[in-house]
Amino acid sequence: MKDHNHQSLNSSTFYIPPHQRLKSVIVSSSISNTSSQTSIQSSSTPSIEFNGKQNHNNFTSKPRNTSNSSSLPPSLPQYKQQPLQQQQQQQNNLLEYNHTSELIDLWDEEPDFHVNTSSSLMEISNFEGLDEWKRKLTLLIRNKNEQEVVSKDKRDRINFEQIANLATKMGLYSHLYARVFVISKVPLPNYRFDLDDKRPQREVVLQFGLQRRVETLLREYISKEPMRGTLSDGFSSRSSSTGSLSGYDGFFEQQEPRTSAVMEKILRRRSLQLLDQQQAWKESEEGEKMQRFRKSLPSYKERDALLKTISRNQVVVITGETGCGKTTQIPQYILEAEIEAGCGSNCRIICTQPRRISAMAVSERVAAERGENLGESVGYRVRLEGIKGRDTRLLFCTTGILLRRLLVDRNLKGVSHVIVDEIHERGMNEDFLLIVLKELLPRRPELRLILMSATLNADQFSSYFGGVPMVHIPGFTYPVRTYFLEDILEMTGYRLTPSNQTDDYGQDKSWKKQTLRKRKSQIAFVVEDALEVANLKEYSSQTQNSLSCWNPDSIGFNLIENVLCHLCNNEKPGAVLVFMTGWDDINSLKDQLQAHPLLGDPSRVLLLVCHGSMASSEQRLIFDKPEDGVRKIVLSTNIAETSITIDDVVFVIDCGKAKETSYDALNNTPCLLPSWISKAAAGQRRGRAGRVQPGECFCLYPKCVYDAFADNQLPELLRTPLQSICLQIKSLKLGSISDFLSRALQSPKLLSVQNAIEYLKIIGALDEEEKLTILGRHLSMLPVEPKLGKMLIMGAIFNCLDPILTVVAGLSVRDPFLMPIDKKDLAEQAKSQFAARDYSDHLAIIRAYEGWKDAEREQSGYDYCWKNFLSAPTLKAIDSLRKEFFSLLKDIGLVDDDPNVYNGWSNDGDLIRAVICTGLYPGICSVVNKETSISLKTMEDGRVLLYSNSVNGRESNIPYPWLVFNEKIKVNSVFLRDSTAISDSVLLLFGGKFSCGEVDGHLKMLGGYLEFFMKPSLAETYMNLKRELEQLIQSKLLNPKMNIQTHGELLSAVQLLISEDQCDGKFVFGHQVLAPSKVTAASVVIAPSPAGVISRNGSGPGGDNSKSQLQTLVTRAGHEAPTYKTEQVRNNQFQATVFFNGMQFVGQPCSNKKLAEKDAAAEALQWLTSRLQAGPVDIDRMSLMLKQKRKLHH
Repeated sequence: MKDHNHQSLNSSTFYIPPHQRLKSVIVSSSISNTSSQTSIQSSSTPSIEFNGKQNHNNFTSKPRNTSNSSSLPPSLPQYKQQPLQQQQQQQNNLLEYNHTSELIDLWDEEPDFHVNTSSSLMEISNFEGLDEWKRKLTLLIRNKNEQEVVSKDKRDRINFEQIANLATKMGLYSHLYARVFVISKVPLPNYRFDLDDKRPQREVVLQFGLQRRVETLLREYISKEPMRGTLSDGFSSRSSSTGSLSGYDGFFEQQEPRTSAVMEKILRRRSLQLLDQQQAWKESEEGEKMQRFRKSLPSYKERDALLKTISRNQVVVITGETGCGKTTQIPQYILEAEIEAGCGSNCRIICTQPRRISAMAVSERVAAERGENLGESVGYRVRLEGIKGRDTRLLFCTTGILLRRLLVDRNLKGVSHVIVDEIHERGMNEDFLLIVLKELLPRRPELRLILMSATLNADQFSSYFGGVPMVHIPGFTYPVRTYFLEDILEMTGYRLTPSNQTDDYGQDKSWKKQTLRKRKSQIAFVVEDALEVANLKEYSSQTQNSLSCWNPDSIGFNLIENVLCHLCNNEKPGAVLVFMTGWDDINSLKDQLQAHPLLGDPSRVLLLVCHGSMASSEQRLIFDKPEDGVRKIVLSTNIAETSITIDDVVFVIDCGKAKETSYDALNNTPCLLPSWISKAAAGQRRGRAGRVQPGECFCLYPKCVYDAFADNQLPELLRTPLQSICLQIKSLKLGSISDFLSRALQSPKLLSVQNAIEYLKIIGALDEEEKLTILGRHLSMLPVEPKLGKMLIMGAIFNCLDPILTVVAGLSVRDPFLMPIDKKDLAEQAKSQFAARDYSDHLAIIRAYEGWKDAEREQSGYDYCWKNFLSAPTLKAIDSLRKEFFSLLKDIGLVDDDPNVYNGWSNDGDLIRAVICTGLYPGICSVVNKETSISLKTMEDGRVLLYSNSVNGRESNIPYPWLVFNEKIKVNSVFLRDSTAISDSVLLLFGGKFSCGEVDGHLKMLGGYLEFFMKPSLAETYMNLKRELEQLIQSKLLNPKMNIQTHGELLSAVQLLISEDQCDGKFVFGHQVLAPSKVTAASVVIAPSPAGVISRNGSGPGGDNSKSQLQTLVTRAGHEAPTYKTEQVRNNQFQATVFFNGMQFVGQPCSNKKLAEKDAAAEALQWLTSRLQAGPVDIDRMSLMLKQKRKLHH
């Protein structure tokens, strides 16, 4: 077996068969997604896991007594997933465990598995300090008030592995953070900012003139404002001005009281009309034909039993294979039975679907089966779209629409039946809805709840509702023959090589290539070992050799193309369904296939795509049969597994992966990456090929990989961030978030819940008592991520809504900028032109969209996209989403019909930056410029990298100290996408709350992760300005009709500060905050003012910071960054020349090159100062002069 040194499997200590290792890696990467964590684990632990970590970096520096059951060391008792209160109690019990007798005894026990004599455990005795560490750890276990031991001793770092083995043996966790070694009772994260002596500490400097002007405006504002009372976060009658929610207007509204004879007569007449219409349809020729078709479905045989069970029980669980007719028929059976019983007018059925495409497609199908148009007895409602009428009795909607209905009607008045379809997918909204409905049922005993699943393992749903009845509908599918990768290679003769497995995405996914190009992933090595011991004797040597080259990290575009050609040339007629991971894969593969002479020939192949956000007109093409001689090929996401049915599919190609969100709560890092599907999902995909005739399924992975799949997918509630769901819990007034989620079918980890609550507090949606604020109330009514919702709200408040609509829409879809590999340089140049050296991906999207709109008005939109490497479909999607988002803001009362009112400052780039910051915070990253590169750090991850497609990813110097970002992608490293550079003032004013530090002029954010040092008077200016700004925002939220333009002095002060902050400060590391002395506050100076910066001779501008100051000046004025040329003029003496803006300055000879460059920069700054006839370095005036000089040169 190969010896792969990079793996942490410690094969020299214990042996795990390759198939078991493969299953562990696949399951951990696709379900728990914890394989990326890197803590060192004792080699004596026979598991492919890693030590957990204590979460000190999840928005707070307070230690948390939390534990991850999947990461507990083997010496401690595992506990199963239980309600959150029980989890908390067990965690407390764990910390109070009698370690004295039991854990210490574990040290003397023999391990229950074989340990190789070369194990490091056998060598522990060689470490002289081991007994001392054993004593320390024993004391730690006994001391209930202590949670960890921290060591900075170099000798401990040298012997880290031996001490870590001891800690694991005693049931503790360990991690090495650079020069600090930690052993803890609870899991430890990958990064601890409190142990990082180089975390961001910023000395903030403003020109004295700028500060004075801001203070003057602020004093004028405060003097003119009348006395303002304290604004409450409570919701009085004023909150009614926030408008009504969309999505359920006229949505099965409760009828007038039915006690009057007139009302009863009206209802009887409506019921009779429904009965007559239903009977007339059944007796018609088309109706009889449709009845024969419906009776042929497997569900019809169970019709009477189903209706009887539903009438006798409040909750029923129905299972059935895909295609048995449960989605289209069971709602009809209920409606038909109610109408036949003369109760049609009282019947109102809501059937939820997990996706909008499903709700729309199923409603159209059911309406057709009833011989009606949509909007009569059958309708649908999805976000901002729907068709229903007064007589609609069966409404298909997304789960989110029903949850929004519950916001204003917790009892679902007037609804007789609720059907929750596709519950086996275990979506977050579906699990959330089940908790709400379970608590609703006692209040509505006449309400009927029907849960429908496509899988047989529905016992958990029955048990959750107290052992309710289950009904199974036997399905019929034709046999499907399965071919795995080895079979495909043998059948087609296709040969895999390292080069033909590179997927061409049409844009360089460097965040992926930067990690995978250098070395194979862990799963690739494990697959190699598994294939070596697999039984492949029946396959040719060519197939075996080809299989050994398979790259499990690739989707396999070229292989898919080869299989499709094989099907088109050799197989019987029938549609082909290709399962891909997401839109990027679908769009890129479609482009590749359209360029193929056979697959791109529209006379022979109809190439279609299927995904959740497609338009209604595109959906119909998927279900229509093609012309004779034309083979339909549908490229789809996992939406086609169960949500929709394409009847004419005979062949399925399964890539074996799906793009889903996973969440590492310990490191507070979400990931949206392709992961391996479960065996249940693979079975669903395979079954799509046997609907109309015997079919074939081509799996693009070996049999040994399939055998390693998990049986079922982990519920979304357990693998995604919970911010949105926690916001909904508070908006529905369902009590404590933790208590409510503890009642879920499978409750999430306590740490995930705590992280979500802390995040909502940071962005201002919850107060410290977990009560919903007025901002949180608005956010709960917007069906978008809280951070994007906050950005929309702030864009409306600060009258720059139009560009913010573009940014939010752009962040909600795929990247509109294309990066073809063969034209990458040209594409990067095009994107850089849109960025215009503003160091912002978001501003680049705004300019690209605005240019496209101008081109569209001139009928040249596609030419514009082609010239600028832009995706026309993506820009169209952005355009559509902008309209949706504006409608949402109008629905909650923040805007009215005239968009121009909210765009007075849409051309203010600095204000747009600020609004982007307020939305994306706390996604904040520090930027430290080095000689030829930049260093980036986040609170959760420490060092991070920039996605190469970012406009900032190609910069070697960014003249701003901070980046705000929307998304992190975690592969082997953490990459940031969609970033915007911001100044200190933007972060302090538009970021989250800050607090005062230990001394005057010391401000802290994010629990102390971000620290700012400045003159006390400047700190007071920031605090006063932020207080007034927050009060203005609060007033606007309480009264959306308020005109903030009347607060002109305050807004002018804010705009002045964020537009003229030149980022003249600097980062310092290891800043020691001294205790306050007895001197007056005015004499305490934390950071020097610009007038006092020391030069090479101690009396002028520049000094140690001269290069940074000069670069800031020049780039802010719109010029290229200064360049330096250094020469050796004599022994050990160097002289540098700096070039910028057509000028050059020569410094004095110095002892090394760095000092020479700094001296040249100081010389340039000295000249600029003398030109202005000013002593201090006035950055404003210098920058203005450079801009004027730039105009003269042009």
